[in-house]
Amino acid sequence: MWTTSFIAVAAISCSIGCSQITLLDSASNFQDESAIERVIFEMTDGFNSHDAEAATRMYTEDADFVSVRGDVAKGRADIKKVLAAILRTRARNATLETRGVAIRFIRPDVALAHVTNELSGLVNAEGQALPAQRELSLRVFVKESGVWRVAAFQNTPTKPFETSSKSQGAAAP
Repeated sequence: MWTTSFIAVAAISCSIGCSQITLLDSASNFQDESAIERVIFEMTDGFNSHDAEAATRMYTEDADFVSVRGDVAKGRADIKKVLAAILRTRARNATLETRGVAIRFIRPDVALAHVTNELSGLVNAEGQALPAQRELSLRVFVKESGVWRVAAFQNTPTKPFETSSKSQGAAAP
């Protein structure tokens, strides 16, 4: 009888303890997701203010970056330089609106974020306005010293750029 009671109490205690751990993990994930979303919106705000510093300060020193047109940069300083050139040229009047964010944790200190943005105001190489489009980016986040930073960024159009109404579906240079 005593053994049965002991086993029952142990099972209930374990159940309560496991529930508390699950609740703590959920609270931690919620805080981490919120922190990652704040970083994503900081990136969007930096882009919209055409401020390469503000749009890249969240990258790690050795981050990888690939723009929607295939511009490649390695490291925060190079990413800032590439983004500054983009913001001075084809994106000088562009605005970005974040439409969706989906976050998945690979480990407690590594997360993937799929971000859907609406991009408008771009121009092609000839300076002609391009239609607004949606983009999907994959961002790899790492938590360093309690701060979420971008370790990798890859951007893809969900609808290719059109160069003119005559060349429907053609990709811009």
